[in-house]
Amino acid sequence: MIITASNNLFHRGAATMRLFLGMLALLASFACSAQWGSFLKPFAADSLWNSRPVAPVLGDFQIPTSEYSPSVAEGPYSTAAFLAKTSDAPMTVSGLPGTTGVWDPDAEVRRTVTIPHWPADVIPATGSDGHADIIDPVAGVVHSLFKLKNIDGQWRAAQYAWAPLNGSGWGTPAHYFQGARAAAVPSTAGIMRKHEINDGDSMYRHALAMSLTFNALATNPTYVFPATSADTNAATTNSGRIPEGALLMLPASFDTARITNADLRKVAETLKVYGAYIVDRNYGTPFVIYVENGSGFSLHKGGWSTVVAGELDEIRKALRQVVSATGWVDATGHAFTPPRNLNLLSMRGAWTLREGTNPGVFDTLKQAVVFAANPSRVVQTNWSGRAVNLVSWATPQRGRSYRLTAEATGGAMLRVQIIEKATNKFVYDSGDLGNAGSVTFSWPTDDYTVVTTASSVAGVSGSVGGTLVAIGE
Repeated sequence: MIITASNNLFHRGAATMRLFLGMLALLASFACSAQWGSFLKPFAADSLWNSRPVAPVLGDFQIPTSEYSPSVAEGPYSTAAFLAKTSDAPMTVSGLPGTTGVWDPDAEVRRTVTIPHWPADVIPATGSDGHADIIDPVAGVVHSLFKLKNIDGQWRAAQYAWAPLNGSGWGTPAHYFQGARAAAVPSTAGIMRKHEINDGDSMYRHALAMSLTFNALATNPTYVFPATSADTNAATTNSGRIPEGALLMLPASFDTARITNADLRKVAETLKVYGAYIVDRNYGTPFVIYVENGSGFSLHKGGWSTVVAGELDEIRKALRQVVSATGWVDATGHAFTPPRNLNLLSMRGAWTLREGTNPGVFDTLKQAVVFAANPSRVVQTNWSGRAVNLVSWATPQRGRSYRLTAEATGGAMLRVQIIEKATNKFVYDSGDLGNAGSVTFSWPTDDYTVVTTASSVAGVSGSVGGTLVAIGE
């Protein structure tokens, strides 16, 4: 009976293993066939996350050593992607205790956030950053949460931001904060996903997400394109030369064959072709490459490996910032130029009501001011100067030509004025623009405040936003 039982257990175990391997193969096949802009393959085919540089030129700054060994790992400061289904109920996320709400950096307000479809399996990372991204393929949105916690049955968070699932995976000057990482990207952007780790490929087919510590990160500039933000105190606490948003790569001459750990070799192959973008700062680790939590990935299987640590250090010594490239190739193999002439105009508040009642409200998902059907016309003005955010690589330049185009519904109107700070006088006025109304003008000054006015039509619901782009790029 013992022999028979052992044989039965063996056959059951073998059958279970075959089923498990079959499921892995099916998932890998599904991942390969998935479309870009999906749960398994987030962001567009021509997102810089999914693209590779041609003939990159590398800088000379080497990532310094620090307190710990470089790392490629899941863990408390990594994250996971959670799939939202249409059957999932909505969830309201409140602010952390002692705050007035969840900070929405795009709208620049604290508020309560309602996620339309909340997966039952959401588990934030256990570190103080508490990262978690909820991906809703139907709505086409990545909901990115920072310091997410469940306190007495109520979900709470410090910060919320969202990104288009089929977009670039990076912010724009207008919608400048699109995730929980310091570089304003979703925490899942670029991470090594569960379904990719054992997919049989020789590399990950996208750029990786990396953090550096203080002695590697730059003070000026603290971030570069395509990032739109960095850690708030970066300029005073960093001491290195690599800004957030920078792409780091291994040189083409790096011999990946000498990497004995197969899992690390796959990472090294990726770093030679796609590289890794700097998205955050860590404490005391020369570099961290993020792996999706729950993957079971470990370079130090069975305990600390001095061999793996040595190979990670060889990668540290060889990694360099990409300072230029002759071109880019997207995920479909097509050459393209990453767009940098992006929308500069945001409709974020704060708004002052000038006429009517029940003012319109900035909707971050629509990137527009939304009006209810009020009995009388509403006119409101934003004097905050935040309509044009000061993203360092996209500030308007005096003398350059720009085109302003209104995007409105329900007869709503957009007006943009520019005040020269030195004289405190209006030096440009677009007048009221209805939907698709457009004007081209020369930017009048380097020292300015942009004033936006939004107006509605009595008795009609509507919305108003707009685009502001440079001409000739």
